[in-house]
Amino acid sequence: MLEMRPSCETCDKDLPADETGAMICSFECTFCKTCVRDVHGGVCPNCNGGFYPRPTRKGAALEKHPASTDRVFKGAPA
Repeated sequence: MLEMRPSCETCDKDLPADETGAMICSFECTFCKTCVRDVHGGVCPNCNGGFYPRPTRKGAALEKHPASTDRVFKGAPA
């Protein structure tokens, strides 16, 4: 089951589990679309993998299996 991390690892933007806009790699590194495109050029800075839209989790599924509350924030690369 996806961890559904709550924010972008680069800019710390909120990425709610029940909304579109989050991008993930195969290791669930999580970023917003803007950072994937403008900062990372479509390549995960952690594993060099590609990105895919993260599915949403809504309603009863989200209540039964809540999203993570642990924020991973690494900031923009130097």
